[in-house]
Amino acid sequence: MFTRFKQPVGVACGLLFACGSAMAGGHDHSHHSGHHAHSEIDPAPFGVMGAHMHPKGGWMFSYRFMTMDMEGNRIGEDGVSPEYIVANVPNRFFGAPMQPPNLRIVPTDMTMDMHMFGAMYAPTDDFTLMIMGSYLKKSMDHITFNPMGTARIGGFTTRTSGFGDTKVTGLYRLYEQGMHHLHLNAGLSISTGSTDERDTILTPMGATPKVRLPYPMQLGSGTEDILAGLTYTATIDRLQLGAQYQGTFRTGEDNGYTLGDVQQVTTWAAYKWKHWLSTSARLVYKDQDKIDGIDPQIVGPVQTANPDFQGGETTDFLLGVNIAGSGALKGHELGVEYSIPIERDLNGPQLETDQVFSVGWRYGF
Repeated sequence: MFTRFKQPVGVACGLLFACGSAMAGGHDHSHHSGHHAHSEIDPAPFGVMGAHMHPKGGWMFSYRFMTMDMEGNRIGEDGVSPEYIVANVPNRFFGAPMQPPNLRIVPTDMTMDMHMFGAMYAPTDDFTLMIMGSYLKKSMDHITFNPMGTARIGGFTTRTSGFGDTKVTGLYRLYEQGMHHLHLNAGLSISTGSTDERDTILTPMGATPKVRLPYPMQLGSGTEDILAGLTYTATIDRLQLGAQYQGTFRTGEDNGYTLGDVQQVTTWAAYKWKHWLSTSARLVYKDQDKIDGIDPQIVGPVQTANPDFQGGETTDFLLGVNIAGSGALKGHELGVEYSIPIERDLNGPQLETDQVFSVGWRYGF
C-alpha cells in the first residue's frame, strides 16, 4: 500500500527534485515535445490529461468517451454482500423520523458514461492553455430490504445526466533539454455541474418518494476547486517514460458540504512501434478524502448518503494504444485505454470499480 499523500507541496517538490537530479539547468527549445506532434504519434497515454505542450500558435481539439462499471461492495480491502451490510452497518441517521438503526438500502452496481470535450492553445512556446468540459450519464441499481432482518422487498434504479464541472488549466514549461521535459499543470475547476439532482427511490416501508440523490449521483462538486500538478517525460529513441502528479483541492462548500480532496500519481512507459503507432502501460494511484460536512437534504438508510463512506485509496493498471493518421488525416490521432484495479482500500461500505474503458480523438495543427 502506498503512503497517503497528505502534503501536496512536498509531493510536488519531491517529483521536481527527482526529475531535476537527472538534468543540468536551462531550456533547449530545439527539442520541444510538441514540435513533432502533428507528423508523428504522441505516445503519451490518452487518459493522461495535460501530458504534453504545444509550440507557439499550436491548437488541439479533443473528444474522449469513458465508461466505468462498478459492481459489488467493499469495506476497506474486503468485499461484502448486501445482506452483510444491512445486518452489520449502522445507519448514521438513526433517531430521525422513519430511520431504522441499520442500513436498509444497498447499491449493487453503477455505470457512468462521460463525454469530455477539450481545446488547447499555445500563446507562447513555454505556455499552453487547456479547457475541458464534460457531459455525464449515471445509473445506480439498489436493493431495498425490510425495516428489520435481511428480507428483500424490491429494487430500484436512479439515473442522472447533464453537464459536469469545467476545467481551465495552464501548462508552463519549467525545464526542457535533451531527453528531459518538465512542466507545471495549474488551473481551476469551475462548478458548472448540478448538485441538486433528484429521482424516485423505494423505501423500506414501500413508499416511492422523489428525493435529492446521494453524493455519488450528483454531477458536480459544487465548489471552485484548485488544480495543481507536475508532469515529467523522458524520451529515449522510441521509448517515452512519464510521471505526473495531480491534486484537486476544494474551496468553500455547497449545500453544507465539501467533497474530499483528490491526489493522484501516474507513471507510464510508452513505445513507438511506427511513426503512426504506439502502445503504453501505466499505473495510477489515487487517494480521495472523505466528504467534509453534510447536505441536510441527503438523508436515508443507504451508504451513499453517509459522507464518511466516500473516498479511499486505489491503484489501477492500464493498457493503451495510440494511432495517428497520415495524408488527408495528418494531425488526427485515435487512442484507447483499458483499466483494471490492482488494489482498493475504500472508506466503505462502498461500490468498487471493476473496469474503465476509454476511447478518444484529438486533432492538432
